[in-house]
Amino acid sequence: MSRWMRAVRTAVLGAAAVTVLALGAGTQTAGAYGGGHGGGGHGGGPGHGGGHGQQGARERATAAVEAMMGFYDHRSGRFQLERPWWQSGNALQALLDYTKQTGSRRYWWAIDNTIEVQRKEYMFGEFRADSTDDTGWWALAMTRAWDVTRNPKYLEIAKIDEEYIRDYWDDVCGGGVWWDIPQRTYKNAISIELYIKLTAALHNRVRGDRVYRARAIEAWEWLKSSGMLNGDNLFNDGLNTQDGGCQNNGGTTWTYNQGVILGGLAELYRATGDRRLLADARKIADAVLRSPQLNPNGILTEPCEWEGTCNWDQPAFKGIFARNLAELDDLLPGHPYRGWLRAQARSAYDHARNDADQYGLDWDGPFDTTDIARQESAASLLIAVL
Repeated sequence: MSRWMRAVRTAVLGAAAVTVLALGAGTQTAGAYGGGHGGGGHGGGPGHGGGHGQQGARERATAAVEAMMGFYDHRSGRFQLERPWWQSGNALQALLDYTKQTGSRRYWWAIDNTIEVQRKEYMFGEFRADSTDDTGWWALAMTRAWDVTRNPKYLEIAKIDEEYIRDYWDDVCGGGVWWDIPQRTYKNAISIELYIKLTAALHNRVRGDRVYRARAIEAWEWLKSSGMLNGDNLFNDGLNTQDGGCQNNGGTTWTYNQGVILGGLAELYRATGDRRLLADARKIADAVLRSPQLNPNGILTEPCEWEGTCNWDQPAFKGIFARNLAELDDLLPGHPYRGWLRAQARSAYDHARNDADQYGLDWDGPFDTTDIARQESAASLLIAVL
């Protein structure tokens, strides 16, 4: 059923959810996700039903990643082959984040296989695609691959991808990168946000760099003044360049458009030490948590969930928000968003999971179905609370 049809049921739970958020924000709790849970009627899953503390959180993340690997096709190096290519890059990011957080080498083979196959097989090679955002997802995964392995080839690939995206920066609307290649009809939030994060990440990993830092600052200054950030401190989807204009197009405030910039500003803060960037990021994060559409009753919700219209891409977005919010939270005194993230993980685990540790769309439940977008989203959430 749609989010709208469940409004009556969730309204009853609203006060309790707000209480959970109020108690959880900024608090380091002993139990996994703020308390040990036995699985919420799912039987707890194989071997991780009653874990407490950080060990319990790791077991739950491990189970979600294992279920995500059920979508992996070794020959193609992709997850759920028929689904959009960028989602395999996003799933690779989740796998790399899990590897970095846990120190596990269990999925080294899949990481290497995915990169080596896909860097050769798709379009222009080295993850250069027909949209700048698709390239951006894989490029960011390359920076994380360098974090995990310290193999310089991954940074070299990320540099190639940055230059490729940069080729689509021009003066239309005062700057920014085009989303669609080669048509150059749309300047949107996600492409420039990924570019900000990528350039800042490269600066933080390339010794003696000045170019990437300057490009990251330039891109953020352009985005901040572009008009895409609305009066609620949320990013709409893009500009109305497809109609010949340079104004906010009033498009959907997708959760990943709010999330990627949080991680981007966290990287840019590391690059510059400018605390105003953290303040800007907090305004966006707080706007999401205040939004009755994006955070009803304290549970992150994609706008398409309300009407039941989510496509193959959109179920992946919430996990991207969680990943990037956690990166911001790591830099903030008192970790003000950790309690909220744990509340999401607790709700998803208790209400959106089946006995095979597969996750559905609505983190408030009930479980609907699973696919790589839903699973990588939940995996990123559970990894974010490790």
